[in-house]
Amino acid sequence: MHDQFDVTLEDGDLLGEVELTTTLIIAASESEGPLSAEEIDRLLGVSPVPHQR
Repeated sequence: MHDQFDVTLEDGDLLGEVELTTTLIIAASESEGPLSAEEIDRLLGVSPVPHQR
């Protein structure tokens, strides 16, 4: 008999967010002090936006 509540759910975006959050938590727990904005950006794979004048 098929159980209608036995389903596999996978949300790629959610899994990615969990991975990024986990990366930040681990880095923060291993750091001697607060992470800089630059370090957080590096961990998240974010490229800084150049300032325009």
